[in-house]
Amino acid sequence: MLRRLHPDQPESFAFTPANQAWAEAQISKYPQGRQASAIIPLLWRAQEQEGWLTRPAIEHVAAMLDMAYIRALEVATFYFMFQLQPVGSVAHIQVCGTTSCMICGAEDLVKVCKEKIARRPHQLSADGKFSWEEVECLGACANAPMAQIGKDYYEDLTAERLRRLIDELAAGKVPTPGSQSGRFASEPASGATTLTGFTGEAQNGSVARAVALGDTVKRIDGTEVPITAPWRDGPGGPDASAAAVMPRPGLAEVIDETGVSFDEAPAKNAAKPEARAKDAPEPRKPEMLGKARGAADDLQAISGIGPALEKKLNALGVFHYWQIAAWTEEEVIWVDDQLNFKGRIGRDDWIVQARDLADGNEKT
Repeated sequence: MLRRLHPDQPESFAFTPANQAWAEAQISKYPQGRQASAIIPLLWRAQEQEGWLTRPAIEHVAAMLDMAYIRALEVATFYFMFQLQPVGSVAHIQVCGTTSCMICGAEDLVKVCKEKIARRPHQLSADGKFSWEEVECLGACANAPMAQIGKDYYEDLTAERLRRLIDELAAGKVPTPGSQSGRFASEPASGATTLTGFTGEAQNGSVARAVALGDTVKRIDGTEVPITAPWRDGPGGPDASAAAVMPRPGLAEVIDETGVSFDEAPAKNAAKPEARAKDAPEPRKPEMLGKARGAADDLQAISGIGPALEKKLNALGVFHYWQIAAWTEEEVIWVDDQLNFKGRIGRDDWIVQARDLADGNEKT
């Protein structure tokens, strides 16, 4: 399916202070030069904050991660978890339409969405509160038909029950997720034949957790107290303002989910500094300029250079294609060291691209 950005876009995007602190914490999980690994959680947080993923949000995240905009756009358009158009302010309903659900009545659920929300998928309801779409298998086949609403699954649905769910959501209620027919989990509809001792409980663990949180359709807007980075916040708890300005730790300072820092982990997991091979050329600083000679070239025309990298290159004294085109192997090593992007120049063929651009060839 072709996925394009929505034609109507906001002027700008910025994370809330708390979400900015959270985003910085995600970036700090990765070694220097590998910040792009945080692209999916940051895009998801941007979508949670705004409701959908806007072009300014994609560009903002790309700049934070020193990525070319097109690279971030490739991720956003590839994964269907990212909504590239406005969604309902209360809920976006995703009806599973794959085999099991379709056999069990998914088409009736789609009819309800068309009746109560909008005729077309991704179209907002008249009051702007709801939107819907049909999606591929959500993995709850034993409890078909089902739909994902917000963060949770609503299973064993009927057309009438979906109508009531939408009415409850419109009234500001948060319906209890899970099976809507009284099943504890995914035992046979005729009744459990094993582990029967659990079926007397009111709710399974997932449903109980969702009910306790009471926020299944609430978006993360930054008003929460986020868990940012325990290695930066210290024992006193998260401090969003401090986390936003503190420098990102080195690899040895990062604590993983087990609570063990890399420098405390077994030797096989320890980060080892990269040793330069004996026969490797020594780095040598290339020719740099105090300012551009005339108009500076658009370095972002080189694939792999985003706005943040362009600023770094300009700060080093690189303003023109001809400078990059003339780099030697030794000079590439020096620039790599300054940018903290080992191998990026060679991997993206900056020199070849710069030569073509310097010669006046249009980039394809």
